[in-house]
Amino acid sequence: MRFVLATFNRHKARELEAVLRDRPAGGEPVTILPLADWPGAASPEETGETLEENARIKARAALAVTGLPAIADDTGLEVDALGGAPGVRSARYAGPAASDADNVARLLGALAGLPRERRTARFRTVCVALAPDGREVVAEGRLEGRILESPRGHNGFGYDPVFELPDGRSLAELEAAEKNRISHRAQALSALSSRLPIG
Repeated sequence: MRFVLATFNRHKARELEAVLRDRPAGGEPVTILPLADWPGAASPEETGETLEENARIKARAALAVTGLPAIADDTGLEVDALGGAPGVRSARYAGPAASDADNVARLLGALAGLPRERRTARFRTVCVALAPDGREVVAEGRLEGRILESPRGHNGFGYDPVFELPDGRSLAELEAAEKNRISHRAQALSALSSRLPIG
């Protein structure tokens, strides 16, 4: 089965491809084609109010450009002390052109002085697979943890260096293979692949 992966984020693409390779859909191997390979492909504006809406927007845009079944995801970091923020705006938390470092700095500033027990958070990923005939599969994954007071580790991307797992390590201290087994994206993709094929 062939799917186009609706992301231009190379870090995310590598992670998603690795997870899908390990979880054949319906017993069939999955071939993932990057959307960046298509001339004229561009990231759509993520105007959704939920992770699912944004994932669907991205999947529809990728299908329209390629004509192939598309897989898209949207991920948010939900911090309890911030009322679930940054949530659906995680990638733009510090502004439209914010870097990972900008977003992390704003998050740590917002939580400055909060004790460890009040820094609970979770990553939540929603994946959408969309077929040319309109069939759709939606799946979700969650990873619970806490926000650290300062970054730790050199792997991963985004908020990984400040997201502490229950075992005390940050996500950025995990090797890629281990992260791909336990992450919110891995959980969402595992649930998604068990309900494929749709193409």
